[in-house]
Amino acid sequence: MSTGWHGLDDSLRLIFAICRAASPAEDRAVLMLRRLGGLTTAEIARGLLLPEPAVADRARRAERALAEARATAGPPVGAEWEARLSSVLEVIYLIFNAGRTAATAGGTTRPDLCAEALRLAGVLGGLAPGEPEILGLGALMNFQAARFAARAGPGGEPVLLLDQDRSRWSQPLIRRGLAALARAEALGGAPGPYVLHATIAACHARAASAADTDWVRIVTLYEALSTVTPSPLVELNRAVALTMAYGPPAGLALADALAGEPALQDCHLLPSLRGDLLARLGRPGEARREFERAAALARGGRERTVLRDRARACGPSGT
Repeated sequence: MSTGWHGLDDSLRLIFAICRAASPAEDRAVLMLRRLGGLTTAEIARGLLLPEPAVADRARRAERALAEARATAGPPVGAEWEARLSSVLEVIYLIFNAGRTAATAGGTTRPDLCAEALRLAGVLGGLAPGEPEILGLGALMNFQAARFAARAGPGGEPVLLLDQDRSRWSQPLIRRGLAALARAEALGGAPGPYVLHATIAACHARAASAADTDWVRIVTLYEALSTVTPSPLVELNRAVALTMAYGPPAGLALADALAGEPALQDCHLLPSLRGDLLARLGRPGEARREFERAAALARGGRERTVLRDRARACGPSGT
């Protein structure tokens, strides 16, 4: 698949230029969040769970690489289009996540960033209507945007997907996501990572409640995703699905196997999940320690509060 350079708007031209630059994906991500997202170094560091000096270094390296790439920039065609498309989609999703995951101070959603990411995916899809992964990304972002209103409680505390009030989910956005996913599936071929992620999100969107969700299918989809894009976070989500499909012991076995993953060492997600599973299994002392560890690792104040409350609910220390 190929497209003309003239068909790209300024933002997409910048994205393609950055993705052409000879710099690591992590450096390009930081540069995109600064250039298109308008985020500060501190906000990017918080969102990517990195020290601020490391973010500043990545931005400087990426700026140098971008200057060199722009000197020979041209339209992405043929094999170059294929090679750069996955990086471009990664950048668009990164922009969306910067708005979705509250990378800004105060933990508030940035709907402007999410809307821009959705717009860019729509423009790109118009230029390349035969690319299922573009449609898959669009579907995924619509499904996730549909849940925004239900992601926080009355006091601003985060509400997990399983506990969200589904009556607050946006049905127009869900219908838009289902339509995009159907078009992606109609194109055929082995599903890529964004189509797989969108299919998982569709399972949630179609279910009236967490209990009604097809968790066995979600486990299968995560297994397929782990072969396409192996990642500790994919495995962490698979542990949740295993818990819902087959019970806490199945989820805890996988969570325990992830304990040595370097990418999860400074992240609150794994101890938070282990705390939840241990509490369900009637092991409150161990659960409390996991929740306390998760609270110490959490970057957001509201998340820390929720995790500390869960630790206290397990009983006094030493129980």
